[in-house]
Amino acid sequence: MKKSGIIRNIIILLSYYREALTPVSLRPKALKRWFRKCNGRELHLDPPVTWCDKINWIKLYGVTPEMTLLSDKYMVREWVKEKIGEEYLIPLLGVWDRFEEIDFDTLPDRFVLKTNHACKTNLIVLDRSQFDRKSAAKDFRRWMMFDFSFRFGFQMQYQGIKRKIIAEEFLDNNGADLYDYKFHCFNGKPVSCEYIGGRSGETRLAFFDMDWKLLPYRTATYPVYEELPEKPLNYEKMAELAAVLSEGFPYVRVDLYHLNDGQIKFGEMTFTPSSGQCTWVPEGTDEMLGKLIDLGKK
Repeated sequence: MKKSGIIRNIIILLSYYREALTPVSLRPKALKRWFRKCNGRELHLDPPVTWCDKINWIKLYGVTPEMTLLSDKYMVREWVKEKIGEEYLIPLLGVWDRFEEIDFDTLPDRFVLKTNHACKTNLIVLDRSQFDRKSAAKDFRRWMMFDFSFRFGFQMQYQGIKRKIIAEEFLDNNGADLYDYKFHCFNGKPVSCEYIGGRSGETRLAFFDMDWKLLPYRTATYPVYEELPEKPLNYEKMAELAAVLSEGFPYVRVDLYHLNDGQIKFGEMTFTPSSGQCTWVPEGTDEMLGKLIDLGKK
């Protein structure tokens, strides 16, 4: 491993153990310090006002057992099957407790390998014969070590998830780019769709309303589209599915894929995107979206 990689891993470890060892009573103060370091601005939890404020409030005070269940990329499958149907699930190829248990000879030439308890812990395999298993084993052993709830700003819905490795079928989409449709839902109502494309090249995004009209706001994660994409087939159906899946939650982002042949596939349920430290543009968007999150009597 290069020196830069070793230093990065040490920083990650120190950050992880600092969060994990923080007493519950001191987590609000620690979360505010973390948010200030990420964004350069103050986090308000009493009362929470903006989208960022309320997402971070939920992380500390609003997590439910159902949110933990649906944050588990393996367990959520059964729930999705019951809610909207098995046809919307990406076919499962296998599930294991440890990387060493995987019999790669039983897997197809292309597949996706991921953990069930965290984010950005996945590996796309396009050619099994060229797959570097030794390197992958190091990554998955490291990923499986961590309780993701203490990895990046106290995302407590991930606490208690029994860690597993799952393999899913690779979504081919006839060789074309795979497009992400992330529905931001407030109290069971999809309000906007974050469209992400160009992952194989230059990634771009745009936010649309439920009529596929461009919205005047976005996150500062990726550049915007110069030429807007067309409204996808079955867009209304995707919005309908997102509404069903988001029912009962003050806020959740429902991620779906739409294939060129019209198929819709479930991606994941995300209750705290970017751990609640998004930079929304233009100014005032964070406040506007915050008004849509009703925390009720909590």
